[in-house]
Amino acid sequence: MQEKHKWEERYEQKKTPWDTGRPDSHLMRLMTGWPKFKGKVLEVGCGTGSNAVWLAEQGLRVTGMDISSKAIKLAKQRAKDKGVKCHFLAEDFLHYQLAGRQFALLVDRACFHVMGDDERRKLFVQQAAAYLEPGGLWFCMAGNSDQINEGEGPPRLSATQICTAVEPAFEILSLESCQFDSSLSMSMRFWVCLMRVRKS
Repeated sequence: MQEKHKWEERYEQKKTPWDTGRPDSHLMRLMTGWPKFKGKVLEVGCGTGSNAVWLAEQGLRVTGMDISSKAIKLAKQRAKDKGVKCHFLAEDFLHYQLAGRQFALLVDRACFHVMGDDERRKLFVQQAAAYLEPGGLWFCMAGNSDQINEGEGPPRLSATQICTAVEPAFEILSLESCQFDSSLSMSMRFWVCLMRVRKS
């Protein structure tokens, strides 16, 4: 409950620098660079739905999940305004169970890195693997610990921490450093990681 309250408060006070109101440029580059993508998509930590709604506009079947009911309310309104269908859930990804391995792609823009210890990261990885169909992909963006600066900023992970956390459940297809889209004036380095779930 404490975790949920924290995120409700962030949205209530509009302390959400990650919420730019538009789809993430790195996700757009990934999706538009592929041949026509088919399959169901789950966005974890979908916030106010910018990415989920954009994905639905591309003709994909999208489920968005966020622990904040305030964020989900805004996401539903965004989908309605855009005239697209999305399924939104105000649930905690770590503890919510969806039936079966039903998703071809899991999108996680700055959610995994909030898991503050090895145990929570391990649980996140297990959940991600359980939701994905065989060969399913996980697109993850996480704060990059190579950026050392004072003041405000997201949680940060090293490449080693990411690799250690996702093995052996996932095969890492790519891992690169990027600049994160945000409303903050400071430049933030992130990791963009694309992974494929291994056969169980």
